[in-house]
Amino acid sequence: MRRLIVDIRPALGPGIHCVSRDAEHPSATDWHELADGDVVRVDPRRPRVEVLYRESDRHHALLLTNRCNNGCLMCSQPPTPQDDAWLADEAFEVLRKIRAAPPSIGLTGGEPLLLGPRLRALLDAIGERFPSTHIEVLSNGRRLGDPALASALLDGLPARVSWLVPLYGPADFVHDFVVQAPGAFDETIAGLLALRAYGQPVQLRIVLIRPVLDVLVELCRFIGRNLPFVQEVALMACEPIGFALANRELCEVDLAAEHPTLLAGTRELERFRIPFVLMNTPLCTLPTRLWPAACRSISEWKQQYVAECERCKVRERCCGLFAWHQTGWKPGAIQPVSGGLT
Repeated sequence: MRRLIVDIRPALGPGIHCVSRDAEHPSATDWHELADGDVVRVDPRRPRVEVLYRESDRHHALLLTNRCNNGCLMCSQPPTPQDDAWLADEAFEVLRKIRAAPPSIGLTGGEPLLLGPRLRALLDAIGERFPSTHIEVLSNGRRLGDPALASALLDGLPARVSWLVPLYGPADFVHDFVVQAPGAFDETIAGLLALRAYGQPVQLRIVLIRPVLDVLVELCRFIGRNLPFVQEVALMACEPIGFALANRELCEVDLAAEHPTLLAGTRELERFRIPFVLMNTPLCTLPTRLWPAACRSISEWKQQYVAECERCKVRERCCGLFAWHQTGWKPGAIQPVSGGLT
């Protein structure tokens, strides 16, 4: 979630504003790192502005809460217990300030379902303001097992909303360990079945850490047999930040050494005709057979390339590395590719 701090106080009053070149605002070119259409919050107590929405970004997201009912081993944004309802208030205000419809926008946390019916209010508000915008809700899905909440959130929800739900094992002892929440597997499956009942598109997300890789083939087979309705499965390299750094021995893996597992798991998905993508994975760490499924998934402000990438023939097609790879954490040996994509 991007919340860029810019060390300059513009000629705006406190609150949330959309940067604009007009008679009331100074030229945006006078503001370091800001551009027309950016939505910023001005803190009157400090010489700074906080960028809440960058119009030029490829990926857009609104942070709704930092609270969560999971405590995943590799969580990139560790949850906090405090009441942070102000974040949802801010999301509504940012929505009102966005001047042009983004192709898509993510709603993230923490766990957005903890907002309850207020999440539906935000989904409806986005639909009313930007009816063409696709909405992606990143959620663990657990609370959707409650029929009353599922009905309040999902009944009549249009297909322009999709749900990105993580699943880390074919059984509770794996999934519950990864998310550090007893009973989470059963609740997640119940939530996925609720999404199916209401006709909601689902992308399952699988973060490739050690406990998950150990059961990846079985997990892909479980998905094919029990969750054939999912629209897509995303296999994702771990982001080296947050709890992942505290659990490095479980979360840091060399994907180049996992080629047999990745190939076997994806063959299971293909056998059941379930589409898949690979995210956050540099092409040089993947089997070439899987390159067509790899996408440029790392947000611009997190994305970096290293010296080896300068000589790579497929750099423009590659997602690169998370900026925090500077901790010494890379998803395998990075090396330039001499031939292009076929």
